Amino acid sequence: MALGHSSKPSRPTVLVTGGAGYIGSHAVLALRDAGWPLAVIDNLVTGFRWAVADDVSFYEGDIADAGLVSKIIAEHQIGAIMHFAGSVVVPESVSDPLKYYHNNTAKSRALIEAAVKDDVKHFIFSSTAATYGIPEAIPVREDCPQRPINPYGMSKLMTEIMLRDVAAAHPLNFCALRYFNVAGADPEGRSGQSTAGATHLIKVAVEAALGKRDKVAVFGTDFDTDDGTGVRDYIHVTDLANAHVLALEKLVESPQESHFLNCGYGHGYSVLEVLDAVDRVTNRPITREMAGRRAGDPDALISDNSAIKARFGWQPRHDDLDQIVSDALAWERKLAEKHGR
Repeated sequence: MALGHSSKPSRPTVLVTGGAGYIGSHAVLALRDAGWPLAVIDNLVTGFRWAVADDVSFYEGDIADAGLVSKIIAEHQIGAIMHFAGSVVVPESVSDPLKYYHNNTAKSRALIEAAVKDDVKHFIFSSTAATYGIPEAIPVREDCPQRPINPYGMSKLMTEIMLRDVAAAHPLNFCALRYFNVAGADPEGRSGQSTAGATHLIKVAVEAALGKRDKVAVFGTDFDTDDGTGVRDYIHVTDLANAHVLALEKLVESPQESHFLNCGYGHGYSVLEVLDAVDRVTNRPITREMAGRRAGDPDALISDNSAIKARFGWQPRHDDLDQIVSDALAWERKLAEKHGR
């Protein structure tokens, strides 16, 4: 082999949908840090233009706009799509299911169709542990039955099924990453959870710690757990973003293989343990209001993450609850400065 030549496949340009949102903006950071060429499309309904660096090609628009998506694919010779665009609030999906089947399922179908039509070979999908519903066993493995209990989970499962069927019929491979509870912010302070009215526990708790909320509701104290509150697998958003980069590398290297994989740490914390961590990091107790459990909340939801570690060599670097809280808190303080509060 001649010196200076690598046997690795060349890196395609990546189109990141929803790249101005919470997880999408962290994926953009991870891709840039790893040297991948990319472009971003976001309709800015829940995302923020300032969350994407000025040197990244940015398009304000909707993924259902077939003409715009085809134009971006052609202009940048897009070879891979990383798809984050969608709606993510579970209770809202119950009260407005059509919104979720439109934003998460119908628009994903349009995007997958554009990928096939314009010969995009690789697709990474932002899926969710909500596709499992209330799992039969903990930790949850990828082959656990998928029985979503809300339209959000079903809208994501329908997209997983579309990808599986399309990949069987066309030269496209994919990776659907099923997220557990995503939390934290970029340790370098470049991005974080910025959506007003967000429902993520750690986001809500650090807002309360900074006086933006007067209390934190604890939904359910009678779960079958050590302290009676629900246990969840919290994953730092930066580790999750890095998992997407590894998935992209694997899809490019092995174009015949597709994957459904969990993204979590394989262990969990209760609601009270999370609030204790916030108290510890901030050195000030937040007010807790005990409330009834929400319909459909499982006692515990913890990933079996052995598959993603084995296939991609993924190794979490931020698996520390206090660090997750500290990074979220630092970002919350930065947002307060940005908005003059």
